[in-house]
Amino acid sequence: MPRPLKISLLLVVFGSIFYITHFHYELRPSDIRDVVLSFGWWGPVIFFLIYAIGPIVFLPTSVLSLGAGLAFGVWPGVLYILFGATAAAVTGYVMARLFGRSVLKVENYPWSEKLFTQMEQRGFLYVFVLRLIPLVSFDLLSYAGGIAKVRFRSFILATVLGMIPGTLAYSFLGASLASGSVTTVFVAALVFVSLIGITYYFREPVKRWLGLTSN
Repeated sequence: MPRPLKISLLLVVFGSIFYITHFHYELRPSDIRDVVLSFGWWGPVIFFLIYAIGPIVFLPTSVLSLGAGLAFGVWPGVLYILFGATAAAVTGYVMARLFGRSVLKVENYPWSEKLFTQMEQRGFLYVFVLRLIPLVSFDLLSYAGGIAKVRFRSFILATVLGMIPGTLAYSFLGASLASGSVTTVFVAALVFVSLIGITYYFREPVKRWLGLTSN
């Protein structure tokens, strides 16, 4: 089968799945919890697999992470999210290495070429900072890492370290919702909102520091 035809078929399949999951079925954290818990001891494995295919079927990472907090609590929820999100990052990275720019037109973003150039030179730093302060989406950064050919070991290490604060916040928030305690929910929401506030505050300085401004 010619390569252009293969790519076209992949786009049709991924586009159809995206349309169904985003417009015909609203995925909620409680849905993730119910699915993984229905498998009993296999629940963590199922969660890992769902998270791992996220970049292929365009599943929102925030919903998956909150679902893990609901299902497993802060611990071992944090561990499962880190494993799952790392697997999702690897999926995106490998997809980009295999298909390059022909599948996802990431160059349409005005700062993409700057990002690729800088990531080729300082891959670990850029992946770590952009996981910590997510100026771009989780999956897009994974694709960019693959396109820029960041060293795989550096990509994985930077991804895990950069995800830790957000992972803790998501698992704590999900676990608090499952607890039913108003106080716990309030504290978790406060932590979560504070993290978002810090991210927003440093967004522009980090963008300038990384050289990702559009001008």
